[in-house]
Amino acid sequence: MQRERFEQLVEEALSSLPRRFRRLFDNLSIMVQDWHPDSPNILGLYHGVPFQHRGPYYGNVAPDVITLYQGAIQRICSSEPQIKQKIREVLIHEVGHYFGFSEDQLREIEDPDSTNKL
Repeated sequence: MQRERFEQLVEEALSSLPRRFRRLFDNLSIMVQDWHPDSPNILGLYHGVPFQHRGPYYGNVAPDVITLYQGAIQRICSSEPQIKQKIREVLIHEVGHYFGFSEDQLREIEDPDSTNKL
């Protein structure tokens, strides 16, 4: 898949998130790269100061970044609809980190068999 199409799917996924969450995005950049430099298995990564930890003195800092790794996502998907779904899943997961959720909390939320949703 061409980068331009992949980025279009990322923008569609971002636009599909509920407005009540999107309007809280502040100082956040969404990027696409081919692969994570240390692992071909990482699909996405959040780097920054989680929203819940930003205090009144938060400012004059570089944007937080959510990076989606196109090569890794495409490697595990066999069709464009699967890529589109995986992009959305990864984006939601990384947005969860932006809002301060831990890996354990996100796994619990994402587990379809879990009865203990947050």
